[in-house]
Amino acid sequence: MTITQLQYVLAVAEHKNFTLAAEKCFVTQPTLSMQIQKVEEELSILIFDRSKKPIQLTDVGQKIVAQAKNIVNEADRMQDIVDIQKGFIGGEFRVGIIPTIMPTLLPMFLNNFIKKYPKVKLIIEELNTSEIIKKLNNGQLDAAIAATPLNEEKIKEIVLYYEPFMVYVPEYHSLSSKKEIEVSDLDIDEILLLQDGHCFRDGILNLCKNTAINSDSKFKIESGSFETLIKLADEGLGITLLPYLHTLDLKEKDKVKLKHFVEPKPAREISLIFPKNELKIHIIDALRGVVSGVLRGAIAFQNVEIISPIQKLGTKL
Repeated sequence: MTITQLQYVLAVAEHKNFTLAAEKCFVTQPTLSMQIQKVEEELSILIFDRSKKPIQLTDVGQKIVAQAKNIVNEADRMQDIVDIQKGFIGGEFRVGIIPTIMPTLLPMFLNNFIKKYPKVKLIIEELNTSEIIKKLNNGQLDAAIAATPLNEEKIKEIVLYYEPFMVYVPEYHSLSSKKEIEVSDLDIDEILLLQDGHCFRDGILNLCKNTAINSDSKFKIESGSFETLIKLADEGLGITLLPYLHTLDLKEKDKVKLKHFVEPKPAREISLIFPKNELKIHIIDALRGVVSGVLRGAIAFQNVEIISPIQKLGTKL
């Protein structure tokens, strides 16, 4: 069997559809089907149960796909070795970025990276943390930028920066007179949160872990954007917490409503994460260098307390 045949197997396993897998592999569906059938005949087993919709892996097929991933990854590593030896930094590189980082960090480094490494084709996806972990483990992403620590066995983390939480407090609120905020000042029932699935939301719940949640509150509002939460806070519906980099783009009239926490400031740890097999490590190092370079002057907080992005038991609203 060939590496190409194994790539076809992995494509069908991912998309659970022969036609879609063929499109992604840039071959005709009959060609892809025939090559997969040759692999099955050579092994004298069925990798896919074609009677089910969508197509499912057989029990032995699951084991074959796991081994195929290892083989294809090791084959890719040979090209990495050649590229590193030649000093070549280029090719396709797939990056996932969580939604609460994408709008602020991406504009800061993307243009610099493109100019410095024009032969790299970045394919960037906005994904939540659980989707990123799944795609890294499945080989569908080369790296990602996310809040850490994630404590994932197969994923390596390199810290890029620490980003403090800021409190957005409208003038009407009782906390507006305070110069700095203590965690004990927060009432979880007053905090406007991002919707479920955002790790920044989970970080806030972990930060307020000692604060009781009132299930009898008159309303519950969750949004997918910080802009909406800010507008709701200005309407008198509560306060909200924001990541530091997001506050840099606020209008001056809104910046005066921002409050720092007392030190050590609650913060999230932002890291470049990637599979421990370290495929395309030369591009990972290049990306790390560019991101670290543009952030050096923008964010420099050290006396911080890292708040876990992983939702803990008993913190879900």
